[in-house]
Amino acid sequence: MTNQQTLPELSLQLKKLRLSGMLESLDDRSKEAIKNQMGYQEFLSLLVQDELLVRDHRGYQRRYKQAGFRGEKTLENFDFNFNPKINQKLIRDLSTCHFLREKNPVVIMGPCGTGKTHLAHALGFCAIQKGYDVMCVTQSKLSDELQGAKACGQYMKKLNALSKIKLLIIDDFGLKPLTLAEEEGLHDLISERYEFASTLVTSNLALSEWHEAFSNKLLGSATIDRLRHNAYIVTLDGKSYRTSKKVKS
Repeated sequence: MTNQQTLPELSLQLKKLRLSGMLESLDDRSKEAIKNQMGYQEFLSLLVQDELLVRDHRGYQRRYKQAGFRGEKTLENFDFNFNPKINQKLIRDLSTCHFLREKNPVVIMGPCGTGKTHLAHALGFCAIQKGYDVMCVTQSKLSDELQGAKACGQYMKKLNALSKIKLLIIDDFGLKPLTLAEEEGLHDLISERYEFASTLVTSNLALSEWHEAFSNKLLGSATIDRLRHNAYIVTLDGKSYRTSKKVKS
């Protein structure tokens, strides 16, 4: 059987097996194999590599879409010089994602405009690049999703799905007081994730002020203790990136 006769049949088989990476490169790899007189094992190895590259790319795209980032915020485009007091060493260390392997929390605190969300997204982007599933959501939106799931009888299903995400980024914690239902939802979620997956929280409040967001102080203490245990703490201070420029008269 000639090569021309074999390729269409092999292409159909690859399509049925959903090996699109191999299928896309089959023709070029076949020509390359003939030209360089490759052995069967080398030819097959190249096709497998092509398949893995395509799958890796698809996985990255899926993870990036799932993350729900707002804009492209990375460590490369974060201005560390704007607020020199930022602990760059700690942030660079966190960018290796060892905290995900440890399943430990990360807390980023500081006034408005000091770069909390940017750093959270940047660390999330590092996690995506290393193959971890990430989801970024504001405290308000997270509460809405949990309460919506409860109203539809899907609360446990939603809780289970959120608990399995390797890095959950909760942005703007404590921006406004939580309702009792929101407190219960947050407590359930953090309890499910505790010591099983990493949670990153950003907040304008200092840790000592987090209790103010809860009306049920006992529930608040239990939730905060889990978020604080073994957590890496990043404290930001200084000027706001959003400070308006002076208009020249």
